[in-house]
Amino acid sequence: MGVRGDFLVIGSGIAGLRAAISLAETGDVVMLTKADPRESNTGYAQGGIAAAVGSDDSPDLHLSDTIAAGDGLCVDNAVRVLVDDGPKYVRELIEWGVGFDRDSTGHPALGREAAHSVRRVLHARDTPGREIGRVLWQKVQSHPRVRVFDDALAMSLIAHGGECRGVLFVDRDGKPDRVEASRTLIATGGAGQVFRETTNPAIATGDGIAMAFEAGARVVDLEFIQFHPTALSVAGAPRFLLSEALRGEGAWLVNAAGERFVHRYESAGDLASRDLVARAIVREMERTNAPVFLSMDHLDHEYVRQRFPSITEACRRAGLDLATDRIPVSPAAHYVMGGIETDLDGRTSIAGLFAAGEAACTGVHGANRLASNSLLEGLVFGARAAAAMTGPVKAAALFGIAEQPGSLRSECSGDSPVAHVVRDLMWRHAGLLRSRDTLESLVARLSSWWGLLAHAQSETGSEREFRRLSSLVTVSLLIARAALRREESRGGHFRTDFPHRDDIHWQKHVSDVLA
Repeated sequence: MGVRGDFLVIGSGIAGLRAAISLAETGDVVMLTKADPRESNTGYAQGGIAAAVGSDDSPDLHLSDTIAAGDGLCVDNAVRVLVDDGPKYVRELIEWGVGFDRDSTGHPALGREAAHSVRRVLHARDTPGREIGRVLWQKVQSHPRVRVFDDALAMSLIAHGGECRGVLFVDRDGKPDRVEASRTLIATGGAGQVFRETTNPAIATGDGIAMAFEAGARVVDLEFIQFHPTALSVAGAPRFLLSEALRGEGAWLVNAAGERFVHRYESAGDLASRDLVARAIVREMERTNAPVFLSMDHLDHEYVRQRFPSITEACRRAGLDLATDRIPVSPAAHYVMGGIETDLDGRTSIAGLFAAGEAACTGVHGANRLASNSLLEGLVFGARAAAAMTGPVKAAALFGIAEQPGSLRSECSGDSPVAHVVRDLMWRHAGLLRSRDTLESLVARLSSWWGLLAHAQSETGSEREFRRLSSLVTVSLLIARAALRREESRGGHFRTDFPHRDDIHWQKHVSDVLA
């Protein structure tokens, strides 16, 4: 039938919802969401949202912590926007009714997480993402100028003459349809499902990144994947995220002998940045040939259960008591620092196409995201993208060094790709520890699959499972190629054959674009 709107928002996480609220004041908004509108990475956020609202805090201090975590690769102007605008938008959330926890004085209670120098994380027990999403969704749902199509899977962008004009999608019944709009925002979230072990929901398959790349948009920094150090690691149980806020409240990482071990590898101990703690866990598991654990038994048991009710319940379902038991943990893919390259207003290299949130890359996180900056990023840059979408249609001036990679296709031979095989290969060869030999063989195999899928698409058309598999292969290939190219170790990217940071050759962002 075809749908028309002034603005199109693909995705219903914090970035897409915040953008839609502003855009609806100017024109008609069409929002496509892949599943239930409340199902996104936003709802899974357990730690909270970081903002310099405390009496001992400041945007400058938040900036310095963010840049330190980013391991020499943050885009300073992007960080400045994040920390300066953040408090304003967080206060807006409070005014709209977000129920952040309060301290005894009635002010927002502030938690501390790894690599933050002060307490600055606002939380709502251990489900702040769900609470923020609830309030934003209520505002979107009640606005008469927003039309939401749920169970609508975006398949490919409509682009003519270097300008984005909308998207092709399939509805809940599998029927093809289209949305035409002069301005489109990709806010589809991350791509954790590219890896076998992940904290992300099943929908996080990188569709937005893949579609933008296939349409000719530049992508950048995809070698930088954040592996969260503490995911529940119990056979037969889901890989449930165990928030960094647990360690912020005093939880210890211990080995099988009950010894605290992170100081053996990192001077900051349990509250070192996520990339460092994740690798410390891997090294300790290799050293001892045994699992590692998170322990809160030394803390007040009732406080632990009250402060972290959803994590307590997840552990209970796995037969464990968060407050008293040692909880087995191991790293899992959590967040993509790279993505569709944008300027500070969400503009991409394609006129009319915008991106915000985890699907986008402004360079704000550098090589490693500071804990609880993700919700803030979606909030701030979702609002900024909305403001820019009401202005002239133009492509962005971007920050990365563009590299023309040539065709990604190789000979289309051998087996056909299967999702679980792709995810297993990515976890083993492009996970926490990477090297040239395994990356080269991974890139060759993914390139063959990419070419095979591109050929199959032209013959068979688009279906939901095809889009999922195509997204997994495309984003996997982009990650693996970027990881092979960057011959150093920095932040979330670690090469065993190049184990040191190399600022002389690699203190730069390299963009990929489809030839």
